[in-house]
Amino acid sequence: MQRVKLTIEYDGRPYAGWQRQADQPSVQRALETAAAALDGRPVTVQGAGRTDAGVHATGQVAHLDLTRPRPIWKVADALNFHLRPEPVCVLHAEQVSDAFNARFSATERAYRYVIINRRADLTLQKGLAWRVPMQLDALAMQDAAQCLIGQHDFTTFRDTECQADSPVRTLDRIRVHRAGPQIEISVAARSFLHRQVRSIVGSLVEVGRGARTVRWIEDILSARDRTLCGPVAPAGGLYLERVDYS
Repeated sequence: MQRVKLTIEYDGRPYAGWQRQADQPSVQRALETAAAALDGRPVTVQGAGRTDAGVHATGQVAHLDLTRPRPIWKVADALNFHLRPEPVCVLHAEQVSDAFNARFSATERAYRYVIINRRADLTLQKGLAWRVPMQLDALAMQDAAQCLIGQHDFTTFRDTECQADSPVRTLDRIRVHRAGPQIEISVAARSFLHRQVRSIVGSLVEVGRGARTVRWIEDILSARDRTLCGPVAPAGGLYLERVDYS
């Protein structure tokens, strides 16, 4: 048995999310179909993060076990051959020990959210970013976000259908950066609650457009009340950018 770690890029628009589903296309199913064609038998592919429908990845990580060991440099090319024409690509394949688990061995996950702050509609980036037409104050958004760093009860930013045992999470970093009309929000933590990042982004946009004060983010975090959260940001602007391992 050969355990292989994969680094994966995908466009989430055609999929109902990462996780395999019975009646809808998923990234996991696309990869498992390609792996089965390569190995000649059903293969389970386990990912580091279960991205939602429409969410993209530039650095998702997964692992699989092949019963027919082969030179590792051939694995990515072979999987990519069988993945075509799916908008999923294996960027890198690495042989790892049986102890490695893409989900449970991860020590940090990093997401990036892309906002295009302009009045004109999106063309090239449609479905790949969130267009916000009203002017946003990125500095105010950055100031407001800093109260989220550290360990907190994130009930306010937790989807009502979240199945996590606890709403407590530790946010390692959050940064709001503007370059011209593009605003990027980068967030890193060991793990996230369901739709936590999109909930945070939507609330920060409320601050950026002047509808709420900088202090409001801290107030609703402390309230631990989901009904106080701002609108949830659309899925198309979110990217799983990196997964780190110790």
